[in-house]
Amino acid sequence: MTGKEAAIQEILKNNNGIVTTKQVTEYGIPRRCLSAMVESGTIYRVERGIYALPEVWEDELFFMQYRFSKGIFSHETALYLHGMTDRTPIRYTMTFPFGYNTGNVKKHGIIAKLSTVETYDLGIITVPSPSGNTVKLYDIERTVCDIVKARHRADIQVINQAMKVYASSKNKDIAKLMNYAERLRVKPKVLKYMEVLL
Repeated sequence: MTGKEAAIQEILKNNNGIVTTKQVTEYGIPRRCLSAMVESGTIYRVERGIYALPEVWEDELFFMQYRFSKGIFSHETALYLHGMTDRTPIRYTMTFPFGYNTGNVKKHGIIAKLSTVETYDLGIITVPSPSGNTVKLYDIERTVCDIVKARHRADIQVINQAMKVYASSKNKDIAKLMNYAERLRVKPKVLKYMEVLL
């Protein structure tokens, strides 16, 4: 391994197994070193400007977040990551701050939602993706509020299952849920579900 390849390996180690051409350029390493590492099978080219180690290459959720760092996994995708639905999303859903240009996001097949500046940060947590890399999503209480919004049009079976799982969870925080429901303007809907289930 050349010194330059060792330097790239160091970037990969500190960056969850991902390296970009921008990082390599910043370190003064010629880009051809990336091509050489791709040829040898040490790394894969994920897409233009992004390379990864083979074991990281398959982590679709991690790459989506890496590509669109303002995006927070939400709605059915968050339900899936919280283990509150048995349906694997066909398309992933991410929420962005209001005013964010979602054109490129949609080109990647992602369902893009927008949130007001006041509520965008509400309930952001980090969890490991199914492949073990850290991703950002909304907590359970925020997700429960998001899926009952009229604009969202979630499948009623998905909502019912999620509400039942939440209501029977030992970790539920009803005070937090009601606070979020009020801020996200879905309190009557959430109350209706909780009155039936609790």
